[in-house]
Amino acid sequence: MLRALILAVTMLLAAIPAAAQDKRIALSFDDVPRAAGAFLTPDQRTVRLIAALHRAGVRQAVFFVNPGNIEKSDGGADRIDAYVAAGHVIADHSWSHPHLSAMTAEAYLADIDRAEAWLKGREGYRPWFRYPFLDEGQDDKAKRDAVRAGLAARGLANGYVTAESSDWFLEQLTREAVADGKPIDMDALRDLYVESHVEAAEFYYALARRTLGRSPAQVMLLHETDIAALFIDDLVAALRARGWTIVTADQAYADPIAVEATRYDTPSAQGTLTEMLAWQAGLPAPRWYARNNINLARRLFDERVLHQAAAQ
Repeated sequence: MLRALILAVTMLLAAIPAAAQDKRIALSFDDVPRAAGAFLTPDQRTVRLIAALHRAGVRQAVFFVNPGNIEKSDGGADRIDAYVAAGHVIADHSWSHPHLSAMTAEAYLADIDRAEAWLKGREGYRPWFRYPFLDEGQDDKAKRDAVRAGLAARGLANGYVTAESSDWFLEQLTREAVADGKPIDMDALRDLYVESHVEAAEFYYALARRTLGRSPAQVMLLHETDIAALFIDDLVAALRARGWTIVTADQAYADPIAVEATRYDTPSAQGTLTEMLAWQAGLPAPRWYARNNINLARRLFDERVLHQAAAQ
């Protein structure tokens, strides 16, 4: 009986196309802790985000921390502790969120060290570093390699991204609209946020399969924003409806693709790891999701969220 059951399950799994078995994605949030947004105080945002992740059944996301922001954000340290208490993990996003391309490798590594001094020893800490702006030195390969070597010497892994849809820009547009007193269609904002990120996941999934012949466990770039707190459970539901499994950050960063983040070589180093590997492999542009173009994102926001006609 047991052998027959095992055989039946094996045959069932074999009948599922490979493309339906490797749609795995983890959620990551940058720029923690952020100040007040368009709708929520920082404390309200954290409470709502934790509750929404729990409601959506997300066991573990990763929050990339800028300790230099703590004094600018009321209760920042307590809010970081709250994410960890809820089962999530934290990692390094630098102290002051600088562009590597705008400073020396030595100064950049010193900024990382300052953040590490705050992070190390805290509950939930993971030795991952995410480059602010995903800027790994752009066209300065010597600087890129110096920082790669510096991270390795410190035992830090690249907290890379494989999929994104510039949610930071949707948040910026929302804040600007609220500050200007423009009415926000919240249902349309939710739909735009969810749709854009699901489409981004699908785009980078397909790009990875063309580049690598498989899809790694994806890592979605998000930010600790009000719109994330309001709509993350809707996003998770929509991803699952498209066949995605939400995995932990620990699982995602254990994927073999992680080694590629330490050695890919492209003319300019900035962007998702998926894009960099596709570029390295010679795949033609476009190698990034269309709505990362802020002009397109603004037009969609104006038309759908503000119900304004597109500028001629």
